[in-house]
Amino acid sequence: MATYSALTAARCSINFFFKDAVLTSNKTFLLSDAYTGKGYTGWRTCGSRSSDSAGTVSHFDGLVQGGRLRTDAQQRHVLQQLAQLQHTLRTYSNSIYLSPPKLSSEEEKSQDLNYKSPPAEITGSKREERDNKEELVRSSPPPPPKGFYIYGDVGTGKTMLMDLFYSRVESSRKKRVHFNGFMLDIHKRIHRRKQSLPKRRLGKMFTYDPISPVAMEISNETCLLCFDEFQVTDIADAMILKQLFETLFKTGVVVVATSNRPPDDLYKNGLQRDTFLPFIDVLKEHCHTVCLDSGIDYRQLNRAAAGNLYYLSGQPGADAFMDALFEELTLRQRSVTGPRVLTVLGRDVTLRKTCGTIADCTFQELCGRDLGAGDYLEMAQTFDTVFIRHVPLLTLSLKDQARRFTTLIDNFYDKKVRVVVLAAAPLNRLFHHTGGEDERDRQLLDDLGLSQDAAERLTLFTAEEEIFAFQRTVSRLMEMQTESYWVAGDRSPSRKQDKAA
Repeated sequence: MATYSALTAARCSINFFFKDAVLTSNKTFLLSDAYTGKGYTGWRTCGSRSSDSAGTVSHFDGLVQGGRLRTDAQQRHVLQQLAQLQHTLRTYSNSIYLSPPKLSSEEEKSQDLNYKSPPAEITGSKREERDNKEELVRSSPPPPPKGFYIYGDVGTGKTMLMDLFYSRVESSRKKRVHFNGFMLDIHKRIHRRKQSLPKRRLGKMFTYDPISPVAMEISNETCLLCFDEFQVTDIADAMILKQLFETLFKTGVVVVATSNRPPDDLYKNGLQRDTFLPFIDVLKEHCHTVCLDSGIDYRQLNRAAAGNLYYLSGQPGADAFMDALFEELTLRQRSVTGPRVLTVLGRDVTLRKTCGTIADCTFQELCGRDLGAGDYLEMAQTFDTVFIRHVPLLTLSLKDQARRFTTLIDNFYDKKVRVVVLAAAPLNRLFHHTGGEDERDRQLLDDLGLSQDAAERLTLFTAEEEIFAFQRTVSRLMEMQTESYWVAGDRSPSRKQDKAA
């Protein structure tokens, strides 16, 4: 009887899900709903829209007046500052910073090892030397425009404002990317450069630093970089950021980033954080720091729900409902149900149950294995809907799995992947700050030669970063259950046909 009820409920919900998408055009959207289009996904160059900076603020005001956004003075103030940068970027190019500056004749002579300075009476007076130096200063390019680092609590509209700014910048040399995706790309480029080096001969030693050349590659491709969710949790990332961004800034790349943390809290209590601190100074020197924190999580305001997409393990018929929902969704696919092998950086990642753009997975399958942002990004590009079954109550003893779950949701949210979840506890009580160190923590302490005091201080052991980041996970999962998010994320073949018609 429970199975029959679940099947009936599933069909009713599916009918609701697949109503003509036109019905959403008259809905009231909040914050990111206004800019959840497909143009803001990925590490790529995008086209530009013709508009001026005043038009950006006017457009925002129009969205408020039309009821698609709520009145928020902080958001408008931040957007006004971004609009000024937008105006500057209309005529900006970083090409002048990419070529070495032309040397004056005096400098060319000074760099010529065979050149001998004539006697002082021939070279002229000190006044002439001073005039030459002043002329060199006047001929140097002006400093590039400062970017922005926008931080604040979850759901306050940071990403929406950045995307609104980005979509109206009149430049083809711009890129918008989730910070996880950016760092993955950086590590790929570093690896590729190292692989291209000639093999070392026995006894021949040489050093090669690929970070600056990789930064130069990026600088030659773009003059505006927009990052969503700027965060540093990985020591490998932390160690290269200063050199990477110093080169980007010196070559005139303008950075606009969003984050939940202020700059001074980046990589907080991280391993070897002292070596990371100089990067914070570099970031603050080249970006205006702006706080956007109205205290409102707009994702949690009442919006039309896309049926029931979050189930509790003890709920009668929950598994049967998810089975029925999977079957209904796969009817729109032109594929058979079976396993799928994804190749990520030369590794095979197998998902046992998939059909077209739908994947039916367990938490263990997604987060119990040693997977990372690259794997989840590949899944997000392959599937538009992912079932996540049997999510356990996440405690500090499961902080690795909690970290992967947060990374999974971050990547899925950025690519507008829809999720259906079966979990052991309600969403706002899914992560318990209880439990303690496990055997792996103790082994890691021994391997690193760290004391027990370090275990109580470093985020590697305390799960402070996971606890902080999980607030974002909860907020995003709330939005991912809305009707507008569900409709926007449909990539099935039949959906594409409907759009074409």
